Parts: sequence; C-alpha cells; structure tokens
Amino acid sequence: MNGKKFRMPARRLATVATATALAAGPAALAAAGTAHATGDQGRASAVVLRTGLDVSLLNKTVNVPLAVSLNEVQAPRSAEKTALTATLDGVNGGRPFSVLAAEVATAKATVTPAKAEGYTRLAHARLHVPGLPLLSLVEIGQVTSKATCAVGKAPVAESNLLGGVTVLGKKVTVTTGGTTDVKVPGIGEVRLDLSKRETTSRTAAATALELKVSVNPLKLNVAEVEGTLTLARATCETPAAAAAPPSTAPSGDVKPQGAPGEEANLAETGGSSMTPYLAGGALALVMAGGGALALTHRRRN
Repeated sequence: MNGKKFRMPARRLATVATATALAAGPAALAAAGTAHATGDQGRASAVVLRTGLDVSLLNKTVNVPLAVSLNEVQAPRSAEKTALTATLDGVNGGRPFSVLAAEVATAKATVTPAKAEGYTRLAHARLHVPGLPLLSLVEIGQVTSKATCAVGKAPVAESNLLGGVTVLGKKVTVTTGGTTDVKVPGIGEVRLDLSKRETTSRTAAATALELKVSVNPLKLNVAEVEGTLTLARATCETPAAAAAPPSTAPSGDVKPQGAPGEEANLAETGGSSMTPYLAGGALALVMAGGGALALTHRRRN
C-alpha cells in the first residue's frame, strides 16, 4: 500500500516533466522564425486638366467659379481615364460650355509594392474660357508628364512638350522650366510655366503646363476670367520598403545548431531534430523515477 502511494506521484511527475520538455522545444523554434513586413503602399495621381478660375459676368454682378477637372485618377487602387472633353454649365445661357476638347487625353495612376507611378498625356487639345467662345485660350500639340517613385531609387519627375503652343491666337515659343508671358491688347494676358518638376526623397510631381490667366475681352466686362489652369500633372510617393526579417545568426563562440558535424552524428545514430527534446524528457523521467525509488526505500526501512 505504501509503495503505491509513493509510486503514483512519481509517475505523474515524470510524465509532466517529459511533456514540458517536449512542448518547450518546438515552441521556441516557432518563435525564432517569425517575421513581419510592414510599410505604406505608396501613392500616385494623374490629371489631364484642373481649373481654378473665377468668371465674372455683367460687370461682376454674377460670379461663377470655374472648377473643372478632367480624367483625375488616384491610387493605391490603380486607375485609368480617357475622357476627351470637359464642359461647364451655368455660364453660356443655360447651355453647356466646352472648356477642353482633345484627340487624346489619358491619365494613369499605378501602385505596386515596388513602385508608384503617375502618367498623363494630352494631344491636339484646345482650351476655351467664357467670353471667348471662338478664340482658344490655349492650343497644344502634345504634352506628357510622368512621375515615378521606385523603392530604393530617387524619385523622378519629367514633362515633355511635343509640338507647338498657341496662346490667344498667337503661336509662342516656350522655355522648358521657364516662364512665358503673352499679352493680347483688348483681350487679356496669359502667363505660362512649362515643365514644372519637384522632387523630394520620397515624392515627385511633374506639371506639363501651368497657366495664369487674366482675360477681359475688349474691357467690356461681359466675361472677366482670372485664375489658374493646370494641364497634364502627375505625382507619386514611394512605397515603404518591407521590414527585413530578424537575424537568427548566433553570436560569440556559440556553435550553431544543425552544423555539418552535428548533422552527421545525428544521421549515424538515427537521430533527428527532435532528439535533444526527447533526451531531455528521458532525463527528467529517470530523475523522477530515481527520486520515487529513494522515497520508497526510505519508507520501507
């Protein structure tokens, strides 16, 4: 009877020790191999036309904001638009007024884990403002803008003008990265900034053409237009690089587990990667059993 009372706890102790040793090993390995990647997706945008104009009719008794955008897209969700015209209501006797007409008007915004990119192309376009229904404010052959932000590289912004530019009926020569002023007596003034580019360590922005407009045909105050217009703009922001997994390399003089010598010994004896945990469990079992026998022998004496 006495022997049973001491042997049962000893068996239980050995079982618990073995289970603990076997469970601890795989858990430690799983924790050492966990890695997480974090970071922002990045961003990109593109727009063919954006206006910020104030239109005054009848000696400024009626003010109409001319806020129009054409083919404006934004990502992380990649998108593309190709509408060819933009119209405005409320300034043409109740009829739609055509602000922009083009043969090609494309805007794309794309984001991947490695790169964000905005791209815009405008070709054979005519831009009109109220008060000048027959005379184009600007006519453009072709302009493109592209902003590229790739992981591990410096952001790049580029704009190109292909073909001529006509402002208020006058063919003009514009300078890349410079400013051109066009004045037409009795009509107004337009200031053009061509190929504006901006970059930082993670962002880029390119604008093919930006216009500052002040138009009052024949100074009759029938339609006075002031403000800015942006043609072919693209922007981007670099996606954040994924975090590198934590290093598991040993330090100091500690010999790495699974070294070639140890692998050879395990193969010769039929061992495996679980052998150290099985050995630990067996040792715990032997120690527990030895303690139980000692207690039993002492009780009997």
